[in-house]
Amino acid sequence: MSGIDNLSNIEAITKLKQLVEEIDICLFCTNLKQDDGETCRPMSSRDVSDDGSIWFFSEMDSIKNREIERNNEVQLFYSHPGKDSYLVVNGEAEIVHDKATIERLWHPAAKAWFPEGKSDPRISVIKVNPSSGYYWDTKGSKMINFFRMVASAASGKNLVKGNEGKINL
Repeated sequence: MSGIDNLSNIEAITKLKQLVEEIDICLFCTNLKQDDGETCRPMSSRDVSDDGSIWFFSEMDSIKNREIERNNEVQLFYSHPGKDSYLVVNGEAEIVHDKATIERLWHPAAKAWFPEGKSDPRISVIKVNPSSGYYWDTKGSKMINFFRMVASAASGKNLVKGNEGKINL
């Protein structure tokens, strides 16, 4: 990596939003103190608000919702190996049952999980309020970075371009 670039405030939200929208699918983990991986589930992010909140659809009676009701501390792990972009988000989750929010976040692909559409009575929304995170973001394609790594090994200088750093919200 080229350097450490710790971000806060607007810069942190901008980086968070860029990576979440680019990667989309994360491992959404609850029950952090006792987790052995069983409470991590792949979930698709629906939106990132201007304040950095990350939104997901979930069934009202899902295990994920029950876990959040017991302990709302969560971690989200985003990974895009094709672009060498990674993000870990720490935060607190809350369950939202607001019809206007469901309407705003609705996408036709969600019908695979909610066959009755946005009026499906089982639908709820999870809002994750991030408190911190860490990112790794390599610039360039995987192929370009492969050649940079080979050149780095030959030259003894790190030629891979990118940044990593803390995200403080």
